[in-house]
Amino acid sequence: MIHRARKVAAGFADVGLTHAEEMLRRLSPEGREQARREREAKARRQRRLMLRLVVAAIAALFAWALLATVSALAVAFAAASAVMLLLTLLIFVRADRPVRGGEALAGAPLPRLAEESVVWLAAQRRGLPAPAAQLADSMISKLDVLAPQLGRLDPRSPAAAAVRKLIAEEMPRLVDGWRTIPVSARRAPGADGRTPDDHLINGLQLIEAELGQASEQLGRGSIDEIQVFGRYLELKYD
Repeated sequence: MIHRARKVAAGFADVGLTHAEEMLRRLSPEGREQARREREAKARRQRRLMLRLVVAAIAALFAWALLATVSALAVAFAAASAVMLLLTLLIFVRADRPVRGGEALAGAPLPRLAEESVVWLAAQRRGLPAPAAQLADSMISKLDVLAPQLGRLDPRSPAAAAVRKLIAEEMPRLVDGWRTIPVSARRAPGADGRTPDDHLINGLQLIEAELGQASEQLGRGSIDEIQVFGRYLELKYD
């Protein structure tokens, strides 16, 4: 009974320490930067939603104007209202939502994969060990650089498949797997002498390095492409 009470107390202590660390991170420059990123991501989702609603309203007005020429105004108005209602329902059903889990990243289109991963990673940063949180900040910076490169990448290419597997599958699997471990056991050494926190940090280090290499390779490809095209123009017009 005493041993069990000690384990419970240790668990509460770990939880309290985690909350204290999280409070310090929120007050840090990195924490404020994270909050800014989340606000910007929310604003982008709201702008996309408003744009889609405006397009739906224009489509409904166009339908009303078209139907009004061939039917009664009341019938045209009813049909246009039905179109507007249907489009609004479709927009809200398919509206972008904040990324809640690793599964949500798998469905993100390639041009927005890095952006959605930044939002997801910023949310997951809370509660991570300090070294892992620093790695998350570095990964977010690399994802910001990678975002425009993914927008120009062919989604069917092997490079796109490799990047998607790294960002949308392996990264969430690592973080989600760590979160399933009880707080009190995350700093307990395993059979190999390393703690779950150590495995998390090591895995994030590897992923961060791969993100840097992916960005470098894609950037080098763009440089090669512009050099080839420049040489083509020289040969054609020089």
